[in-house]
Amino acid sequence: MDQFQKMKIISIFHFLFLIFSTFFFIAQPSRIHNLTSSQNRLAFFIFGDSFVDPGNNNFINTTEPFRANFTPYGQTFFKYPTGRVSDGRIMPDFIAEYANLPLIPAYLDPHNKLYIHGANFASGGAGVLVETHRGLAIGIETQLRYFKKVERSIRKKLGDSRAYDLFSNSVYFFHIGGNDYKVPFEGSSVHEKYSETEHAYMVIGNLTAVLEEIYKKGGRKFAFVGIPPLGCLPHTRLLNKNGDGSCWDEASALATLHNKLFPIALQKFADKFPGFKYTVADMYTMLQNRIDNPSKYGFKEGKKACCGSGKFRGIFSCGRMRGEEEFELCENPNEYLFFDSYHPNERAYEQFAKLMWSGDSQVINPYNLKQFFQYGSLQA
Repeated sequence: MDQFQKMKIISIFHFLFLIFSTFFFIAQPSRIHNLTSSQNRLAFFIFGDSFVDPGNNNFINTTEPFRANFTPYGQTFFKYPTGRVSDGRIMPDFIAEYANLPLIPAYLDPHNKLYIHGANFASGGAGVLVETHRGLAIGIETQLRYFKKVERSIRKKLGDSRAYDLFSNSVYFFHIGGNDYKVPFEGSSVHEKYSETEHAYMVIGNLTAVLEEIYKKGGRKFAFVGIPPLGCLPHTRLLNKNGDGSCWDEASALATLHNKLFPIALQKFADKFPGFKYTVADMYTMLQNRIDNPSKYGFKEGKKACCGSGKFRGIFSCGRMRGEEEFELCENPNEYLFFDSYHPNERAYEQFAKLMWSGDSQVINPYNLKQFFQYGSLQA
């Protein structure tokens, strides 16, 4: 019996454990810096890509590279693949816990009919630009459309006044844009006619247009995760044409450009729209620090993935469901910063979530997420 067959058998035996563990997780009190029960009613809405997708892609017509509903994904916490591109939980799971909210499920999950605590619209492979993975992921415009459906549902249930209070107190969390900057380095020629700066302004312009639509529905508190160092992921190291396994500097430079320009655009947006509050987490630095000094943060390996194949396990073959004949899987995912060729593991996601929740301005600026959830509409 090969490794893949063994994992399939294990996942079947743990199916019921998934249900138990999910409800157990929801029922647990927050472990760090939790809020009091007297907080204003609010919800948590998540938009983005595979770093924050809880399994929406399980329910769309897409291809295997855009799914994670097979083993070994989910093996650490849920003991069963949920669709999260991780060995366990992802950032929104931890943030919801710290905020004393239930686990926020995938919007497209047919069992999810109640949105009073929020909804997660994120989709693995999603981008801000329409051309990014068109037809394979739920782009930001469709995620916005889903949010508007939820908004109408909640407004109908609560009435205009109570719904407005809910939406103005709620937190809107975004992790998106990385795919828009990554696809040019993976063979796509869609954006070749634009300069790097033009490309960045297109991404930022499309994203701020989405923010304006949410603002019109009452949204006031927006949290953003910056673009990570794209050139230092195991997959992009493998693709780097110089062949020495170093980071692909050109890819990381696009992330740096976006991270420089986006806060400027957000401040201009805040100047134009009264009450709009934003904060930005520096994912680039958080991830790069762990790549460069893994042992400082409790990891043994910062460059090579736990699951995949080839050099750095940078071939995106984890789970052997993507057309690859074989893949390698490490014994202890907690020792590896990256679980697969693109994505950090649960332990890293928890570290990032803690820093976003209660970190200082070197990590997340100008507010941390605890302040966003705790202080109503953050009136100046």
